[in-house]
Amino acid sequence: MREKAIKIKRKRCASDWFLDIFKVVFLVLITVICVYPFWNIFVVSINDATDALRGGLYFLPRKLSLASYKDILGRATFLHGILITVLRTAIGTPLAVLVTTALAYVLSRKELLFRKQLNLFFIFTMYFGGGMVPYYMVLKSLGMLNNFIVFIFPNLVSVYNMILVKNYIEGMPAEIFESAKIDGANDLTVFFKMVIPLSKPIIMTIALFVAITHWNSWFDAYLFTNAQSLKTMQSILVEILNQYQTSSANQAANQASQTITPDSIRMAATMIATIPIIMVYPFIQKYFVKGIMLGSVKS
Repeated sequence: MREKAIKIKRKRCASDWFLDIFKVVFLVLITVICVYPFWNIFVVSINDATDALRGGLYFLPRKLSLASYKDILGRATFLHGILITVLRTAIGTPLAVLVTTALAYVLSRKELLFRKQLNLFFIFTMYFGGGMVPYYMVLKSLGMLNNFIVFIFPNLVSVYNMILVKNYIEGMPAEIFESAKIDGANDLTVFFKMVIPLSKPIIMTIALFVAITHWNSWFDAYLFTNAQSLKTMQSILVEILNQYQTSSANQAANQASQTITPDSIRMAATMIATIPIIMVYPFIQKYFVKGIMLGSVKS
């Protein structure tokens, strides 16, 4: 009987061992699939552009060259574009988080008049927009064109983010708010002293969403501003890339003499735009999964 039990235990240990190996191999494979494209972009970006045209760059560069980075970072307009992008991200993100959280708190209160109708109104805007031309005309009538505020005010509220925060707040015990009201706290006190501290996971989550949107945005700068002083980093990167875009015939004729190509500029621009986000993400990832899970499911 004991020998039989030992054999069963050995079989279980062997199966567990095999399963653990399978999990490790599977996770390593998924990691490589996710990381390799970014690594390949980095390798191509630091490789000589003419050498990269030969292809075959997979893991390590053959001929180091930072010409693409020097070309992009050496432009005064690009450095000014970084400043504009940092400013719009630093100003737009906290304002958007504050307004979105405040709106979510108001719409989560059951005592709010026409609460259901207001929620439906905001949800309707997620699926049906007025179109680009009316949107442009509204911004023009408000005097936002060629103005820095065109980067801030139109992006103050995201209905998707608002729904996440609203569901998170609705999952809080109602007794917390009732106790605060009994103690004489008004809605502003409840919002700033209780809702915001208790909603830190979901707030950090939507802050990441908003910051990435501001950091990567280029179309609004392209469409709503003409002044070079208001061009964002991404819009300037698009302009730089377009400068290197030539017809396929001219590119083929001049390949031998090219030190910078559209592909090398594209790869370097991708790295420059992505690295700041990668540096910030590890500090807020602990809030990300918790916030998105709790905010997406209404308890």
